[in-house]
Amino acid sequence: MTASSKPKSQLTAVAPGAEITRTPSGARFDSTGDIWRYRDGVNNVSLDFSSLTSLSPELRSSAKAVLRWYAENRSSNHLTGIFDRLLHFSRTLDKPKAVLNAITSTELINYRAQLDAATAWYLGTLAGFFRKWSRLGYSGVTEDALRLLNQLRVPGNQKGVAVLTMDPVDGPLTHIEMEGLQAALNSAYAAGKVSQDDFVLAWLYMLLGQRNTQYAALKVCDVQVRHDSEGRPSYWVLMPSAKKGTATPRDRRVERPLVEQFGEVLAQHAAQTRRSFEGVLPDASLAPLFPARRGTGGAGVYALHMTAHDLGRRLTRVLENLCVTSERTGEPINVSAVRFRRTVATRAAEEGYGPLVIAGLLDHTDTQNVGVYTANSPAIIERIDRAIALEMAPLAQAFAGTLAPGSSPTSNPAQRIIDLRIDRSGQAMGECGKHGFCGFSAPIACYTCQSFEAWLDGPHEAVLNHLLERREQLLKTSDKRMASVNDRTILAVAAVVQRCSELQALSQERLDG
Repeated sequence: MTASSKPKSQLTAVAPGAEITRTPSGARFDSTGDIWRYRDGVNNVSLDFSSLTSLSPELRSSAKAVLRWYAENRSSNHLTGIFDRLLHFSRTLDKPKAVLNAITSTELINYRAQLDAATAWYLGTLAGFFRKWSRLGYSGVTEDALRLLNQLRVPGNQKGVAVLTMDPVDGPLTHIEMEGLQAALNSAYAAGKVSQDDFVLAWLYMLLGQRNTQYAALKVCDVQVRHDSEGRPSYWVLMPSAKKGTATPRDRRVERPLVEQFGEVLAQHAAQTRRSFEGVLPDASLAPLFPARRGTGGAGVYALHMTAHDLGRRLTRVLENLCVTSERTGEPINVSAVRFRRTVATRAAEEGYGPLVIAGLLDHTDTQNVGVYTANSPAIIERIDRAIALEMAPLAQAFAGTLAPGSSPTSNPAQRIIDLRIDRSGQAMGECGKHGFCGFSAPIACYTCQSFEAWLDGPHEAVLNHLLERREQLLKTSDKRMASVNDRTILAVAAVVQRCSELQALSQERLDG
């Protein structure tokens, strides 16, 4: 795209005396006012310099000039990050009857004293900003402040704490939590409660673990179906790359293969989206894969694209509405894009992949931030026995079917779930309400299926014992990943065992009474 063809619609109304600032992606805005508000690619930028109340007008003007350099030479995320740290600095030092005319060593020492271990890195970010301030020749940062910054050992942003501690709110999801979200999403989609575009969006996050900015930059043409010499299809997505020093994420794209089952659905979604934009855009293949509402999207290359922030909120809304409970907290799972990112990297480390592969999966340029994943131990329970399963079952809520007293005159013997390997008596665990062949392994897959009707008098104890014994064998002969495959099913069966026990006890109390 030539300079003359940059999207002019990204420029706000130009007033007399306006100074136009141009970002690396081509967005333009008036930088003379106290409020900078513009759309930069798939990000909305909004900075209010009048909120820097502890800075004098002269100091605020210098700060604005320095931030104008960041707007012209760095990403919008970098710019807003610097501004947020400056705003925190201003509010921390805010005094009712005094304003700051210069940033001296005194203010820096006072500011550092008010930071804790979690926020100490704020000063490190500001240190780079203040040095750039001085190098650009603007007044406001004193020599003694610069000398102090050169002497201080300022810690960087703490990385990997949520991963290393397996934080139940912000850290990687466990296998059981992830399977719970996937099962609930599939069921909601099959029932028409989740739209195809929301279904596709959520699965892309879970499978690839990329950043909001990358998903927001996706276009229809990024979804590709390729056929081999025998006509067999394979599915790919060309994922825009972020944080690579390019002007926009679409300046560099990375091929990501997709599993066939999901690739088919994604290809259908891309085709439908393309058809809906025929006649709207000159080239419908350049339509956004996840469009914004008409008239609310960006401009130029990112016309009709959602912002990264809005797309992340959409993901959270879709999955949190499923109300899937964490077996660790007993509360609905906290959903965010970064948790899927951490989960993808953690799973790769559990599979034995090294730092280079994990860095590639996360779209990192180096391996300095991925060591936390290879250092972390696998996030699966070493041992699940009957007592632990029964204790965790109410929290996990893995059982998806219903509980019934037993067979009825109208029940179809062909739909009964029987497995002589588990129970030699031939007693049925329950009945399948699907009325058809599902292709999954019964009875293992039944307990987490909505179509399953578990019978009160079924041999569920035998199923639970079978699964626990199988898990114990795999721990000895295979690896932990294989042993944990049926962990969610174990919790589902344990929930049935527990519920049956409670109902039988209640029934006995009534008889005794």
